[in-house]
Amino acid sequence: MQFKLGLIVNPVAGLGGSVALKGSDGEDTAAKAIALGAEPKSNSRTKAALEVLVPHQSNITIYTVNDEMGEQTAKALGFNTQVVYQSNSPTTSDDTEAAARLLQQQGVDLILFAGGDGTARNICHAVEDSVPVLGIPAGCKIHSGVYAITPKAAGRVVEMLVKGELVTLSDADVMDIDEVAFRQGTVKAKRYGEMQVPSEVRYVQAVKNGGKETDELVLADIAAYVVSEMDADTLYVMGSGSTVGAVMEEMGLENTLLGVDLVEDQALVGQDLTAQQLLELTTGRETKLVITLIGGQGHIFGRGNQQLSPALIKAIGRDNIIVVATKTKLQALNGRPLICDTGDSKLDDELSGYIRVTSGFNDHIMYAVGHQDGLHLEEK
Repeated sequence: MQFKLGLIVNPVAGLGGSVALKGSDGEDTAAKAIALGAEPKSNSRTKAALEVLVPHQSNITIYTVNDEMGEQTAKALGFNTQVVYQSNSPTTSDDTEAAARLLQQQGVDLILFAGGDGTARNICHAVEDSVPVLGIPAGCKIHSGVYAITPKAAGRVVEMLVKGELVTLSDADVMDIDEVAFRQGTVKAKRYGEMQVPSEVRYVQAVKNGGKETDELVLADIAAYVVSEMDADTLYVMGSGSTVGAVMEEMGLENTLLGVDLVEDQALVGQDLTAQQLLELTTGRETKLVITLIGGQGHIFGRGNQQLSPALIKAIGRDNIIVVATKTKLQALNGRPLICDTGDSKLDDELSGYIRVTSGFNDHIMYAVGHQDGLHLEEK
């Protein structure tokens, strides 16, 4: 029996991440991001998901949109592909919604889509919960519970369906935030509806935990320890999030809560930097990286910090990555590993294993970092 897989790719999803625009929503944002040197990633992430399904090609027909909204990637991998919708150029959210409606009318078994929360909103508006969906994470903002934890994980879920394994369908919230407020450092999330997703808990993420850290004493201890251990004449890339923000506060520095800053000798070198700026400023310098995880999801790379490019992470090196998190935040993961989704599968493999997490003053935990498919671990 043929599995009818719907496929929609938002070709501009995530463009704003690497150039510190914190999103791609808005008519001019994608063009601005490209002008700043951003490169489209959504089709490469779609490829990573579909490659998992290549061994099952004979059992899959992909119904999709022309050109870069799905057709190119599906055909390049050799899938039997049928184009059901011709998009505009440049593509718009109207194309996403129109395509989703046509895929629903075609009776596809699942709509697989690549994008961010804006794309999920568009698809929810078009089809609501009338057809199962699954997102390939490709955007800057991934608050919705309809996304797999990584592109390969999305492929694994579809593979389970194609193979006829029992997978429960559950309702998941579609969330999005106000990007204008987001760019000003404020998170205003709103629920826009729900869609049905395959609820394979190893591979599908939870809705982001937006709760503020309540244990201020623990945060203060973490911050004091990290600052006390900082080396002179060393650059520190300070990732996003409130836990890293506590470290910045300990140094008396203004923090870009939803961006990436650069510090040397407890003084700001640059604020809200792009991926290219970070590379330029750190080249040839001793550099360390301070990051935390996204509460409820566990991602340390690939969610809200696309400025931390694979090239930068490689240059810094695994041994110079300082992960900070409270034990409460780690316990909330219920044993799930931390996730790396850098966009470079080889680098994700290299980062897997166990990493030291600073959880207090001179208090550390060895915690697992998951392989790129969200389940397997590599021993280090």
